[in-house]
Amino acid sequence: MLVELGLHALAAPFRRQPNVWFAVLGYLVLGALFGALSLWLLPHHLTRDGWPRLVNLVFTPVAAGLAMTLLGHWRARRGDPVLRIDRFACGYLFALAMAVVRFNFAH
Repeated sequence: MLVELGLHALAAPFRRQPNVWFAVLGYLVLGALFGALSLWLLPHHLTRDGWPRLVNLVFTPVAAGLAMTLLGHWRARRGDPVLRIDRFACGYLFALAMAVVRFNFAH
């Protein structure tokens, strides 16, 4: 049952009108998976020890959320369909999960 719930959560961000909570869980899981993949490609921290890592952990997800919001506005102006990821919260959650994985597991 947990496997089925996990599969629904992974598929939810890609559906037209998914359950919001499945989409949130899906973006967190996808962000964590991409964070793990980035560790395979770049196993070391990209910033120095101490406060630069904390600043990166806090501000990078905010910047990613803002970038996704701008992308959503750009798509809407062009008349393209706006995806759920084109909202601040979804971009933020994805980037936060990725940043937390990198923060905790990079060398």
